Amino acid sequence: MDIVILTGDEIRHEYVRKKIASHSGINVLRTYCESAERSLKNRIDQDQNSSILEKHHIDARMQSEEDFFGDAIFAMPDYSNPRKIKKGAINSEDISSAICALQPDLLICYGASLIKSSLLDRFKGRFLNVHLGLSPYYRGSGTNIWPLINDEPHMVGATFMHIDAGIDTGAIIHQIRADIFLGDGPHSIGNRLIKKMAEIYCHIICSFDNLAEENQPKGKNILYLRKHFDSKACSTLYHNFQNGMISNYLRARNSINLPYIVCNSGLSAV
Repeated sequence: MDIVILTGDEIRHEYVRKKIASHSGINVLRTYCESAERSLKNRIDQDQNSSILEKHHIDARMQSEEDFFGDAIFAMPDYSNPRKIKKGAINSEDISSAICALQPDLLICYGASLIKSSLLDRFKGRFLNVHLGLSPYYRGSGTNIWPLINDEPHMVGATFMHIDAGIDTGAIIHQIRADIFLGDGPHSIGNRLIKKMAEIYCHIICSFDNLAEENQPKGKNILYLRKHFDSKACSTLYHNFQNGMISNYLRARNSINLPYIVCNSGLSAV
């Protein structure tokens, strides 16, 4: 399967693009890596109202990404043909034309800007995205942090979908929940999920022609924006962990009435 990847340029993005490109059934023609000048770290560092806890939170996230992905990134060859571009440049006509000239079978998105270009029409039905969150229950930004803030660890997960012009509104292909263990913090949960997500993304790409149309989940539909994660939200996050949210969840998880998520019948090996 010939693909083009649209992604970011932080450690987790590098891991995912290299992992996908290393799969024997996938040929990455090019990867466009958007720069990280608008990253959460930069926003928190530049905001005079950011709390010490928020700064510790983002520093811990960066260290956790290094711990989870650093050795793998160093060890893996890079077959992803990366090209670094400025944030938002993915929507330029020059980039769109260059992608079309490559004639990929699929476009694969993870962590890039909201797509607004002609690529949406040109690759309709062949443009996939992974959203780190369970849509439609959690949409927007930080959607695997907000379940932990809301004391819903069972709602941490990833959603593979067809991309459209909305924010996490495309038709859902497949979803997974995070694996959670005693002693976990928010970053270990999130990075373990990213590793799992990368493996399944490869399987979805290679099984694309066999994917089934599945019933879509319905329920609460909350759109979280970047501005919603503030010092109060960050404090609540760590308060929940300190007060036994994970151990309480692990004791009760077999009795929780889990909201429906999509399990694609075309992915028999997942």
